[in-house]
Amino acid sequence: MQLLFSLIVLTCISFTAHSQKNYTVRTIAFYNVENLFDTTNDSLTFDDDRTPNGSYNWTQDKYQKKIENISKVLSKIGEGTSKTSPDIIGLCEVEKRSVVEDLIHHPNLLDKDYGIVHFDSPDRRGIDVALLFKKTAYLPTSFKSHRLLLFDDMSQRIYTRDQLVVGGILDNEEFYFIVNHWPSRRGGATKSKPNRIKAALLNKRIIDSIQGLNWNAKIISMGDFNDDPRDDSLKKILSTTGKENQLDSLSLFNPMEKLFKKGYGSLAYRDKWNLFDQFFMTSNLINESKQEHSFWKSGIYSPPYMKTIKGKFKGYPLRTYSGTNYLGGYSDHFPVYLFLLKERGF
Repeated sequence: MQLLFSLIVLTCISFTAHSQKNYTVRTIAFYNVENLFDTTNDSLTFDDDRTPNGSYNWTQDKYQKKIENISKVLSKIGEGTSKTSPDIIGLCEVEKRSVVEDLIHHPNLLDKDYGIVHFDSPDRRGIDVALLFKKTAYLPTSFKSHRLLLFDDMSQRIYTRDQLVVGGILDNEEFYFIVNHWPSRRGGATKSKPNRIKAALLNKRIIDSIQGLNWNAKIISMGDFNDDPRDDSLKKILSTTGKENQLDSLSLFNPMEKLFKKGYGSLAYRDKWNLFDQFFMTSNLINESKQEHSFWKSGIYSPPYMKTIKGKFKGYPLRTYSGTNYLGGYSDHFPVYLFLLKERGF
């Protein structure tokens, strides 16, 4: 009986010690900020509508309100768990580097000390992707913009966004982040599907090339893929799965797949929710030891203040515009996030 009692006590002590371990929580976020343009007309892009004299009457006051709104959202993502803003943030639909600088210099984010990785893309509207990183958490050591070459049925070039790849060190581990904004569904999902298949193939080549240099590198690809987790671009080309027990060394884990199956989405169109905003990652981020960074959980950040409160679009993301009617909201997408855990001391 005494031996049994001793074993029970030891088990309880062991469980208590394990449950009280301290972990470093890192938040990774992605946000399609919907047309974050300044008010200056760029003669090389089709940004005329987003100027004071354009169809949206895009003034400096509206631009500053947009910066305030987006910076507020970014400062709050994951705060309830990590007690701070995200360590890594992927952005899409930013016009140029200067608007990203205005974003991180807003009082909502200024004390977070974010750095920026950004390249100009050839997109006709002039929208780009970018990566923000906390300088205290992540040290970029390489960055490259990969061009996606697309052509229409008349062999005319389709200008779209590049895929941004940033490599570096996160808490003494080698991490790569890929930021995406894949071709839209303009003209219909079926007709435009080949363009997203090509975007997926480019993403796969990027991941393969990184793993060719370091098979153990941790890779997280994030973005607005303009496809849902179950679409062919992700399932067939990139071999993503939402089930951890189906992972092998060649497949990629997509935590958003489970959310999509439950009916959650990051944007809505014609009474249907889509989950275009996603993450997928290499299988080495799914581990039990926690002595290295490992995936914990993911989610969609959609607090009440970011939602339309009434009318036929009740519950949808509160946008900056509905048509050309100014609403003063945030974006037509909700941001998404995931948490990484690592046991302190490793």
